[in-house]
Amino acid sequence: MGRDLAESHPTAKALFAQADEVLGYGLSGICFSGPEEELVRTEHAQPAIYLVGWIALQLLREQVPSLAFDATAGLSLGEFTALAAADALGFEDGLRVVRRRGELMQEACEASAGGMAAIVGLDEEAVRSVCDQAGVSLANLNCPGQIVVSGDADKMDAACEAAKAAGAKRAIPLPVAGAYHSPLMQPAQAGLAEALAKVELREPTTPVYSNVTGQAHAAAGTIAGTMVDQVTSPVKWEACIRALIAGGVTRFIELGPGKALSGFMRRIDRDAEMLNVGDGDSLAKAAEVLNA
Repeated sequence: MGRDLAESHPTAKALFAQADEVLGYGLSGICFSGPEEELVRTEHAQPAIYLVGWIALQLLREQVPSLAFDATAGLSLGEFTALAAADALGFEDGLRVVRRRGELMQEACEASAGGMAAIVGLDEEAVRSVCDQAGVSLANLNCPGQIVVSGDADKMDAACEAAKAAGAKRAIPLPVAGAYHSPLMQPAQAGLAEALAKVELREPTTPVYSNVTGQAHAAAGTIAGTMVDQVTSPVKWEACIRALIAGGVTRFIELGPGKALSGFMRRIDRDAEMLNVGDGDSLAKAAEVLNA
């Protein structure tokens, strides 16, 4: 993850080195070389994804000097990168917070037997009914027809069966460490509140859309509380995107590894222009479009 950017761009190499120093361990080595089972541990994955998203933004700024944006948003831990991009949170402070968030969520995963499942082909109301039947929670409202549920691992099969009975095209247990964005993550909240209390949270320079509300954060003073709530609340990603589109946004740039958000966008609004920056090739393509 991010290795080709570090090999080709001094800024990326320097930011990986800075992250290693801030965190006190070799996150860059885990990103570049794995092993995969270490990288996917949430205590490493969260700062890694935050870091690579931040690096993508800095490289895009170098390649596109005129770059300007009107709002930011991020899915789950990506909201911390969105806050940093809007100058509401310092880069190093954000890195420390997401590392701590990852540790706390890893501990919560290990303290409970949690699971998640993706439900494809049902609307929110139908999935809420499935959750009530199976005793699980909504976790991610990603895009039309794709919703993730979360809760006790031994309830995931029942949730999938209930979803299929309700007409879901697919209902698939996910290979995750725990029940993210569910009440089983509550043990992580107090520690995250402590971590956020140690950093400065400023008024964003552009609106930052909240996973919890689907609307822009109200003020700097409410950011910490909302980000603590986010740990156990459903991620209202589709609502965030629809609010941005309603506000006049027509071009979106996905920053960081993978293209999951681009895939969600195709199901939310095919007319929106979508670029992404996650490696050298996608950086060059996005810069070409933006500079034109």
